[in-house]
Amino acid sequence: MKARALVAWNVRRIRVNRGIPQELLAHDARINRSYMGGIEQQSANPTIDVLDRIAGALDVDLSEFFVQPPKGATPPMTLRRGPKPAHPRRKQN
Repeated sequence: MKARALVAWNVRRIRVNRGIPQELLAHDARINRSYMGGIEQQSANPTIDVLDRIAGALDVDLSEFFVQPPKGATPPMTLRRGPKPAHPRRKQN
């Protein structure tokens, strides 16, 4: 499996296993939600700094994104659609 596909697989696997919506993970990692989707769909090529922020938001070591899935493993499923998570409000100056 190529590196971009491996990262996409593992980011989605960890996020879905924890029940974290893509939008909330993107917010916590300080990246755009559509960019987060691009990472999971292999259309975006994230920098190490972005991967480090995602790992921090998921509370995992960066190396978790490079774990090879077992042979014959099925791709991680997506979360069911539901209400969007509330965003913390930014302080008004």
